[in-house]
Amino acid sequence: MTLSFTKMQGLGNDFVVIDGVRQAIELTPEQVRFLAHRRLGVGCDQVLLVEPPADPATAAFRYRIFNADGGEVEQCGNGARCFAVFVRDQGLTDQTLIPVETAGGVIQLQVEDNGQVTVNMGRPRFEPAEIPFEAPEVAPAYPLEVGGGTVEIGAVSMGNPHAVLRVEDVLKAPVESLGPIIESHPRFPRRVNAGFMEVLARDHVRLRVFERGAGETQACGTGACAAVVSGRTRGWLDERVAVDLPGGRLVIQWQGCEDAPVFMTGPATSVFTGTIKL
Repeated sequence: MTLSFTKMQGLGNDFVVIDGVRQAIELTPEQVRFLAHRRLGVGCDQVLLVEPPADPATAAFRYRIFNADGGEVEQCGNGARCFAVFVRDQGLTDQTLIPVETAGGVIQLQVEDNGQVTVNMGRPRFEPAEIPFEAPEVAPAYPLEVGGGTVEIGAVSMGNPHAVLRVEDVLKAPVESLGPIIESHPRFPRRVNAGFMEVLARDHVRLRVFERGAGETQACGTGACAAVVSGRTRGWLDERVAVDLPGGRLVIQWQGCEDAPVFMTGPATSVFTGTIKL
């Protein structure tokens, strides 16, 4: 099978994006791992698949996300921005407000006049069962035993699970050593994305994220949302926050009430197109 694809990136978080509307495609985990391999395949953090929606009355497309290890996940914020640019560049829609189905629910993608994309990521979820996370009740922070010690995390779902740690210096944070331990911690039955956040001011943070099935990435949109939500819930941050990741800056807005959606704004860029045999 010969497959057409587009390589895209959002703040250095890179994707292989595939049109599953005009070409029939069902990817196996082995094929995803091949596409994502940086020596043997195209190379990416995630593979994104554009499909027709299950319910055309509520969404224009279905958005599926596969990590580099072949596993399918619920949500990817940087990928969502790339998704919006892709469907417009490919002529699949001319709309600037695009509702899409994800495994974590329907989200709204808004293409701005300057080319950046604002994503309505939906409301954050704090109930442990919805994250999912093993805890007796909702709390702003939880102790988590890792590596022979205990760290304090915020736990939240942005359509996928996140654990957020506050650190003094994000550049010196133990992302490589602590990230994998938190990712596979038994209290997170579906694993978790681990975010390491340094608070510079009430409207400015720095963040590194160790993602499930991908390792540390240049940027993580849902991770940026989760970090701001957790920081605001714990009293550290204001409503609008600039989040500096290794790949660049995202702007996150959240009113602070549980039913309010989180908005993320940032860039998305097409890198090249091609075909590959699977």
